[in-house]
Amino acid sequence: MFTGSVMSFLAFLAIVLVVASSGAVFKPGPWYQRLEKPSWTPPNWAFPTVWSVLYLFIAIAGWRVYEADGLVALPFLVYGVQLVLNAAWSAFFFGARRADLAFGDVVLLWLTVVANIVLFLPIDLVAGLLLVPYLVWVTAAACLNYSVWQRNPGAFSGKAA
Repeated sequence: MFTGSVMSFLAFLAIVLVVASSGAVFKPGPWYQRLEKPSWTPPNWAFPTVWSVLYLFIAIAGWRVYEADGLVALPFLVYGVQLVLNAAWSAFFFGARRADLAFGDVVLLWLTVVANIVLFLPIDLVAGLLLVPYLVWVTAAACLNYSVWQRNPGAFSGKAA
């Protein structure tokens, strides 16, 4: 029989997998492959590999805070917002081909990840630290989003800055 702790972890993992499915629904495809990208763009294999690890970290972080302090309103409100913003990015960038909306989304995502770290750290140090690699990757993603948007103004529905 599963304990409550295992069941709560599985719940967090399931929630994060739903968020991750956005990347499976809105895929880069040939359109993205044709775009001009900066030389520092990670190789294609890095995206699913890194995101898989990060999604596991995000689930573990949420679960640890839940186990330590229950469903604390503000930390989990921010946690939920960052998950929604995370899922929305693929829909904006790859689905709607709106790099402008995707960039606004990723900036808000970055801010919510910072807020989540700040809110999680006093509850569970490990949980807060598990979100730091996520922040680093979101920082790189924001820079890549902006660079691709600026290099390919005609490829997107939104106007380049």
